[in-house]
Amino acid sequence: MVYEGQNGRLCTIASAWTDIDPPDEFRLIAAGRAAFCVVDLLALCDALDRLAESMGASDA
Repeated sequence: MVYEGQNGRLCTIASAWTDIDPPDEFRLIAAGRAAFCVVDLLALCDALDRLAESMGASDA
């Protein structure tokens, strides 16, 4: 989002920090109740990849 500052200069701010964009539907519905977070899922993927390597599997 671009706006004119007090001194007449153009300034920017992320629209996510404002209420100009509509709210994210998933976040509204989940309301913090998601069963998994991205960091945990990525860690699980890494662990499964290591397990597959140790078992000699390819493209597991």
